[in-house]
Parts: sequence; structure tokens; C-alpha cells
Amino acid sequence: MTNPLLLALIPLVADLSRDLPDHERYRRLLRSLRQLLPCDAVALLKLEDDVLVPLSVEGLSPDTLGRRFRLGEHPRLDIIVQHREPTRFCAESDLPDPYDGLVEGVHGDLEVHDCLGCPLYVQDKLWGLITLDSLDPARFGSVDLDNLQAFSSLAAATVMASERISQLARNVEDQRQLAEVYKRAAGGRGPRELIGQSAVHRRLQQEIQLVGNSPLTVLITGETGVGKELVAEAIHLQSPRAQKPLISLNCAALPELLVESELFGHVKGAFSGAVSGRSGKFELADGGSIFLDEVGELPPPVQSKLLRVLQSGQLQRVGSDQEHHVDVRIIAATNRDLAEEVRAGRFRADLYHRLSVYPLVVPPLRERGRDVLLLAGYFLEENRARMGLRSLRLSADAQKVLLGYPWPGNVRELEHLISRAVLKALSAHAERPRILTIEPQALGLDGLPTSGVGTPEVIGPAPVIKPGVGLKETVDAFQTVLINDALARHQGKWAQVARELNVDRANLSRLARRLGIR
Repeated sequence: MTNPLLLALIPLVADLSRDLPDHERYRRLLRSLRQLLPCDAVALLKLEDDVLVPLSVEGLSPDTLGRRFRLGEHPRLDIIVQHREPTRFCAESDLPDPYDGLVEGVHGDLEVHDCLGCPLYVQDKLWGLITLDSLDPARFGSVDLDNLQAFSSLAAATVMASERISQLARNVEDQRQLAEVYKRAAGGRGPRELIGQSAVHRRLQQEIQLVGNSPLTVLITGETGVGKELVAEAIHLQSPRAQKPLISLNCAALPELLVESELFGHVKGAFSGAVSGRSGKFELADGGSIFLDEVGELPPPVQSKLLRVLQSGQLQRVGSDQEHHVDVRIIAATNRDLAEEVRAGRFRADLYHRLSVYPLVVPPLRERGRDVLLLAGYFLEENRARMGLRSLRLSADAQKVLLGYPWPGNVRELEHLISRAVLKALSAHAERPRILTIEPQALGLDGLPTSGVGTPEVIGPAPVIKPGVGLKETVDAFQTVLINDALARHQGKWAQVARELNVDRANLSRLARRLGIR
């Protein structure tokens, strides 16, 4: 009789010499594993710092690929990576399972089941792990763990082959070092991810890599909420300037009188309140990049001074005649049609042409297909950790609703909608359930159009006051709901939100950053 381990390993050995896309290589790996050890769900996860990132899954909800599992928050995964050999959890283990509610075909808690995990080591360094789950609590009782250990060795060779092939196109280790430098420059916060697997998203990433390696000025365009700031971060990280800082400025978040000072700095006494001199964003970004968000909002006098910096690298602080030279790459973004603004006389034509040397269009969420579910999974995991929940999932009907909605507010709208849905779903329970399931009604999209354009008016629930929750947390939750609702009504236009809420635009921007809304 043919050895089942041999049957599972032969296709993987054959694949080692093939130039396959990563997703296909990993899919074949999991398929071979399920042939060796039949089970209901299997996943391959890569360890990045202290976070496990799913690269391929079978038998799990599609939004699992968008989730990020922090080790300190998932004890089962933490235990698996602490042992070199496979780990099997007893069926009655009360440790929370990261896949609660995510196994396809299971509509309630993932209660008594069999769970197995095996770490993957590449060149004696922990790379990630493989997990297996079976709804049959005795499925893995007779498993030869030595076979699984042997399989994991070939699985490690598979992932190493994949990474070696990728290295031919780009030096992965150099990128890791650049990412660490960028992380330190950003005050400990690593670069945020651009999550997606759709064809249009992959094309965007290819363009980012192409233009990132060039010195060109980039103008990022796209609808409100598509993630233009994340694209700017990715461009900077791909560039030779990645070891230097990326300095960001929202040109619409400041009063007109302060924009020039923020960009170019000022000297002591330059204006009322200037009690000391200070450097502007351009000087802080010297040697690196500057990201000018909502650049179409710049007042005309500042546009002319920005043009001078682009042309010669020379700037003057407000109130000074002394010139400073800076070497800065400009990455700008706008949701306006700047060509139309030029025709209307509201934006300088010469500045527009200088900024749009390489125009980069970020696709709207409605064109990205099932990326919606990956992004929803990412936001669900964020909310699960923030709200202290054991497990958080989307029902199958809720997934269909998300896929059918046109997303006029794009990724930002999805992020806010998931946060509101979690609050609304929680309010329906007197006690926190083991698994909180988001049903279609919690999404608040009932009766809203599933095609076309236009911003629906979504009124979020008032935050539920729960015993043990402090005043500050309750007030923060209420402010978050108010701001998110206003953003949904005004398609993410912060100036209109500030007017509706009767608050200063700059104060609203600071509050939103503190609450994690922007």
C-alpha cells in the first residue's frame, strides 16, 4: 500500500522547481496537507513581528485572509509557536480559538472540536505556522505526529522556495531593514498594509513599486476614503528615501493663515503668536518625502510658493528673507479633479503639471470585488481586540450584503460601518456572547441602494452604557458614533462634518486622530 505521507509530499517536491504565484503555491500546500490529514479547516500563517498573517486558508470564511492575529491575544497560537514540535489541544480545552465562528458550515460556537498546530522553521528561524481544525473531536487522535513533522519540513522548503523566487525580483532582506528604519522614524508604528487580492489592487501595487523606485513627483487621485495616505506610505517605503522620514500634512485641516507656516516654517515675531521660530514640514522632510493630502485645498498664495520649492528646492520661512535649500520628494493627493480646478482658475496650471508627473489612480472599493471581505475581516479583528471580545464574525447573509453594496465612502466607510455594526450587535445582548455574529440588520444597509451612487444616510446607534465602563470611554464611543454618522452623510468631507457638528475644523481633525477615525 502506498504511504499516504509519500502521496502528499510528491506534488510538493514537484512544485519546488516551478515558478508559481505565491497564492497558488500555498493553495497546493494546504491541499496536500488535507490529503494527508483530512480536516474541516486548515490555514498557513506567516509571523511578522508578533502578528500572524494568514496567507492561505481552506474551510474558513474568506474574511479570515484579512485578519491579523496578535500572539498575545490568541493563546492557542501563542502556545503553538513556543514549541518546535506539533501541538494538539484537547477537545475540552477552554482556551479561546481564533477561528471561532470562522469555520465554514458552523453557525454557532466552535465548541468541542479537534485542533492541531505545527510551527514552520526556515533556516532554523520561526517563519510561521500551520493550523488544522476538525469538527470531529477525535479526528487527530491517531495522527502520527512524526508524519506531520516531516510534512512541515517540506512545507518550510515550499515557503522558502517562494521567498527565494521573490528575491530574484527584489531583495527582501533590504526591504525588511528599510521597514525597520521606517518603523523607528514613524515613532514605533510600522507601515500600514494595503490589503487586497483583486486584479485592480494587484495592478495598483505594481504601479506603487514602479514609481516608488523612481524620483518622480506623484499625484494620487481617487474618491474620498480609498486609502490615498496608505498608498503614499507604500510609495515612500519602496523608494531610496525610505530611510528618511515621510512627513504628512492635510492641507485642508488648517486655517488658511497657518498653512504657509506649517509648510515652510516661520521666524520669531513673524505674526501674532509666533513667540519662537520653527521649522516647517519641508525642512523636517529634508532627504525624505512629504505627503500633501488634499493639495487642491491650498490657497493661491501658498500654491506659488510650493511651485518655487518644486522648481528650485528653495524656501523661505514666513517673516524671513533667508533661503533654505531642501531635498524633498513630493507625493500629493486629492479627491478633486485638478484639471477642472485649473480650467476654473482655482488651481495654478504650472503647479498642476509639476505635481502630476506621475498620476496614480486608486480604484474605488466597488471595483475591488471580494477585497471587501478581506478588509472587513481586518476591521473585525481590530474591533474584536479593541472591544475585548472573544470572537467576532460576519454571517453569510451579512457577507452578501457587503459584497452587493456600492460603497460610496469606500474603505473608510467600510471601516466606520464595521465599528458601528459591532456596537449595534453588542447592544442586542445583555451579556457578551462567546461569539458575536454580525447579521445584515446590524450593518444598517437595509433598504439602501445596492448599485449606483449617492451617499446613504446611516444613523448609528447610541453607545450602550455598560457596567464597569468609565465616563471617558463612553464619551469617546458616543463622539465616534456622531463623527462616523456625519462622515457617512457627507461622503467623508471633513469641512462639512465640522460645520454640521459646529466645531472648528482643526479641533475636529485632532479629535478624530485621537479616536482613531483618521
